[in-house]
Amino acid sequence: MKRHFDDELADLRQGILRMGALVEGQIRQALTALVDRDDLVARQVIQNDRQVNTMDVVIDEQCLELLALHQPAAKDLRFVTTAMKISTELERMSDLAENICERALELHVEPQLKPYIDIPRMAEHAIKMVGQALDAFVRGDSVLARRVLTEDDYVDELNEQIFRELLSFMMENPQTIS
Repeated sequence: MKRHFDDELADLRQGILRMGALVEGQIRQALTALVDRDDLVARQVIQNDRQVNTMDVVIDEQCLELLALHQPAAKDLRFVTTAMKISTELERMSDLAENICERALELHVEPQLKPYIDIPRMAEHAIKMVGQALDAFVRGDSVLARRVLTEDDYVDELNEQIFRELLSFMMENPQTIS
């Protein structure tokens, strides 16, 4: 019975890793769609969000089944509940990538007003953080997990900086606001 449970935990781990890899790709493709003004890539990201949504449902069902049938304790319980949370967050990231692509499609009908400089830097950092968070989860590395949390502050700072620059740009160029 324990061997079967361990196999199910390994399947769950692999499912999270597959979902994480897909979401990392979604974020990277959303950046490409925005910066390169690539409508085809934007539409692919929007389409792929359904696959991530399905993966989230499957992982949630796996977790609930593991909890109900095996009643894990301690480390295994933390693993399963953390997997549920990670799956939900990965699904949210995919939704955000989809949203970026929807906005990119709207922006692409207008001329680009200003080059994207900090957005690619922020996206690359976010992609790196997703990989590190998944690595920390799989290895059970709490030190790496804490490091990812502190790196999130840097992404938040970049986001605020981009927002301030955009506001300044709009105030200086009100004709660009539609």
